[in-house]
Amino acid sequence: MLKLATMELKGLILSGGEGTRLRPITHTSAKQLVPVANKPILFYGLEALRDAGLRDIGIIVGDTEEEIREAVGDGSRWGVRITYIRQEAPLGLAHAVLTAADFLGDTPFVMYLGDNLIKEGITAFVEEFRSKEVDALILLAHVVDPQRFGVARLEGNRVVELVEKPKDPPSDLALVGAYMFRPVILEAARAIKPSWRNELEITDAIQHLINHGYRVEAHIIKGWWKDTGRLEDLLEANRMVLEDLEPRCDGEVDGESRVLGRVVVEEGAEIIRSTLRGPSIIGRGSRIVDSYIGPFTSIYYEVTVEGSELEHSIIMENSVIRNIPGRIEDSLIGKNVEITRSFDLPKTFRFMLGDNSKVGLI
Repeated sequence: MLKLATMELKGLILSGGEGTRLRPITHTSAKQLVPVANKPILFYGLEALRDAGLRDIGIIVGDTEEEIREAVGDGSRWGVRITYIRQEAPLGLAHAVLTAADFLGDTPFVMYLGDNLIKEGITAFVEEFRSKEVDALILLAHVVDPQRFGVARLEGNRVVELVEKPKDPPSDLALVGAYMFRPVILEAARAIKPSWRNELEITDAIQHLINHGYRVEAHIIKGWWKDTGRLEDLLEANRMVLEDLEPRCDGEVDGESRVLGRVVVEEGAEIIRSTLRGPSIIGRGSRIVDSYIGPFTSIYYEVTVEGSELEHSIIMENSVIRNIPGRIEDSLIGKNVEITRSFDLPKTFRFMLGDNSKVGLI
């Protein structure tokens, strides 16, 4: 088996999914570009691969290709080379690997799911793969609800079985969204059949390797990780990242405002007669007027908040929230959204909402 210590590895980031669990946001936006602590989720993955020493990275894209291309560009801002690879449809992670076969060639690679956040990064994971003579190394984490994930059964450090969303899990070790593979995974992906979801599952491809005598081992992470495909997980990821926030003020805060705790006010932001309580972040060009921004709130760029209260929420770019009488919390508000209160009579509610929207009123 070829030693990997000095070989250049490639990276493959999957960003072609439809994000059905985050609709209606993902009807018009890529879920991988939703900001966590004012940074698109996808950028955390790019940074993790770069920090692990990878420079040649392919991004699997689908219907949101143009938006992702515009956000990422050629990768030069991260010091990497980006190749965009179009997947015809979200037909499974193993299908994505096959779609990238020409890009991958005969080079070992790391596959990273573009909507995952891994606090400790993947540098130790990549270094372990380089040091071992294994055909695949999978990232695992202990979870309290393994029924939601692909689950691994180990003998020592060797993976002997993978089960997708089992009713009776063989362990509490769930597959995290990062995998290291030698090129033999391409043969395995070609050998398997679509699952009941009509997808080529990466768990089936890895199990094929195991069944045919290839060596698959596990790397268990100790820090937190999040699959941000659901609203509650996205907000939790935002909370976790904000916990490590270093306070900074590059914008303007007037004398009638209060800034309490770890708060970032980015360049061009204005805080007027308002209270900010950290950890929270206010994006460039945003205006907070006569308002309260509570902990674990991320306000992206060019947002206006007037006469309102927000907490534990993510507000995307160019949105307006004005004169809302109750506190908004546990919310994800998309880009170019207007939430305003009218003082005209008669008092009525007026909505224009997309498919799968959720609104709570008191």
